[in-house]
Amino acid sequence: QVQLVESGGGLVQAGASLRLSCAAPGRTFRRNVMGWFRQAPGKEREFVAAISWNGGTFYADSVKGRFTISKDSAKNTAYLQMNSLKPEDTAVYYCAADLLRTATGWGKPSDDYWGQGTQVTVSS
Repeated sequence: QVQLVESGGGLVQAGASLRLSCAAPGRTFRRNVMGWFRQAPGKEREFVAAISWNGGTFYADSVKGRFTISKDSAKNTAYLQMNSLKPEDTAVYYCAADLLRTATGWGKPSDDYWGQGTQVTVSS
């Protein structure tokens, strides 16, 4: 119902960098926690990173120190800077705008507020 516009994926070698972007409607951007999930073939969807209303950031242990999430409120856009990419980062990355933190980790309570997904492939 609420579609996010996502871009920035590609094919790179290990150690390279990519930057993903995700644009949302203004009301959605202002009210919701934004971030990314990813999913590799045959695996479950995995939380990657999130950014809160006041700019606080959260990361999966697997990407801490390598990925940085940020946002530009004037453009209603979130960014995921991915450095030192590894083959294990290969997945389809999905932007979301309603991430929820729970006792067991990060989830998504609604079927809405998804980007279309962008493929990130990292070769060794």
